[in-house]
Formats: sequence, structure tokens, C-alpha cells
Amino acid sequence: MSGWTMDQDEILENESVEKILSPHPLSFMGLQSLCIFLIVWGLLVAWLVNFSDFRSYFINPILIIVVWAFGLLLVGVIASLLTVLWRIFFIYCAIVGSGIGIVFWLGYLNDSGVFLPVFTVVISIIGFLLVECFRRSHKYVISNQRIIFKGGVVVKEERTLRYDKISDINSKQGVLGQIFGFGTIIPISQSGFGLGADTSFAAGGVQAGKKRLKILGIFGGGREVQTPRTRSYYELHGIFPYKEVKKIVENLVQGSVITTYQQEQVKFQEEQVDLQKEMRDLLKKQGTLNRSLNNKEEDIES
Repeated sequence: MSGWTMDQDEILENESVEKILSPHPLSFMGLQSLCIFLIVWGLLVAWLVNFSDFRSYFINPILIIVVWAFGLLLVGVIASLLTVLWRIFFIYCAIVGSGIGIVFWLGYLNDSGVFLPVFTVVISIIGFLLVECFRRSHKYVISNQRIIFKGGVVVKEERTLRYDKISDINSKQGVLGQIFGFGTIIPISQSGFGLGADTSFAAGGVQAGKKRLKILGIFGGGREVQTPRTRSYYELHGIFPYKEVKKIVENLVQGSVITTYQQEQVKFQEEQVDLQKEMRDLLKKQGTLNRSLNNKEEDIES
């Protein structure tokens, strides 16, 4: 349960709040693992260059930079292909570019064996702080009428989804989620909101439309995967307790679904209303006709 509360002016008439949730601290492990790798790689490069038996091979600072950058870019490509998220590669490209730029700009070339590992660890710490800030910005409100998704660090975003607009529910639990009891629930609306596509690339090449580009002379292509996926602000991302919340949402969705019997009753009531309307129109016409006949009889008598 989150410590955040919902303002009374945001609550609708006859609405009651069932749960207010935030993502589990380990629910963004995908982003956190990128930071963990930076720490591991920074320490490994520091050991390899300064303390290992191979340190004599790294007298040339350019070789240190090449090895450091190659390791980051290689892992970026592999992670992007496995997760079908090309942005991982470009994040690592930005880290490599900024690290090399600082080395040459500040004249740390001869000290690159110390600077680059320290720089990598510092970037990973900053990454951890940004991921935690991003996680804490998520708020989910489950009421008896709707689900409210709120989030945003700089720009605040909000999505409201009524239960009768939900056509399907996709849920998933990773290994950590099964151990610690959290998971993600994606409500898919009737308009298809909650379905997305990810595009990946291979070996540094990206696909733009139907054209294939070359980056750094390496030929690449792209592939697209259709999957129930949306932004973490628009899904119940990493919520805890997963099974309890999933049951609450499914029961509320089921309660908003009109059964076959209820549909027949609604149709019958609509037919009754139409029949009553026809009877009123018929009685109205009959009354008009009677008044017309009475008027004619009075005219004849007079």
C-alpha cells in the first residue's frame, strides 16, 4: 500500500477506493541491471588495467578506451536484441560518447585507466537514483468504478480506465516477481490501448520505415514484435501483492460485464418501452378522433 492518498475532490459519486499502489522496489530490475553492469564493468576494467597480470598490455591509453567502449557497446547490442528495446544500445552509446569526450576535453588521456572506471561507477550511481525517482513517480488507484494511472517526474500524466471498457487483461510475473510476490497487470481496452510493438536492430544497424541504414559502416536491419505492452504509467506495473490485486481487478471487470440474461432483460425492457410509447400514441390519436366526432355531432344538432 502506498503512503500517497487521493484527494476527495477526485473521487466520483458513490466511488470507493479499494487500493492505492506503487511499483515494487525491484519491479524495474531491467533498468537497475543496466546500472549494475556499469559497476561491474567499471571495476573489471580498473582491475584489468591497473592490477591484473595483463596490465602491461594497456600501456597505450587508446587501447584502454577501445576495450572499455567495446565492452559497453557489445553488452548494449546483446541486451537490445534480447529485450527488443533498441534504446538500451543508444543509452550505452551516450555513456561511451560522454566518457571519451570528457577524457579528451579535460586532458585525462594518460589517466584514462583510472578515470574511465570511476566515471562508469559514478554514472551507474546516478542511474540508480534516476530509476528510483522514476519508480516513485508511479501511483495506481483501484476503485469500485475505475482504475486511475498516475505518473511523471517532470510532466505529470494520468489515465482513467472504466471497468466496462476493459476487453482483456494481460498479466505477467518474472522470476523475481514470483519470489517476492509482485507482478504486472495490463488492462487492454476495447480500443486496443495496452497493445504495442517494439522494434529491435542487429549489429548497430537500425531500420527506418522500409529503408536500411548503416551506422559506423555496419549493416543492420530491424524486426517488430507485437505484444501486450504499454508504458509503465499506463499499466499496473510491478504491483504488490500481485495475486490479490489481480483477483480484485478481475472481479471488478467481471462485475461490470452484462450477462446474456441481463442483455435479454434489457432488450425486453426496451421492447416494453417501445410498446408503451406506441400505446400512448394510439390513445392520443383515438382521443383526437373522438373529439373530432363530438364536434361534428354538435355542429349537426345546431
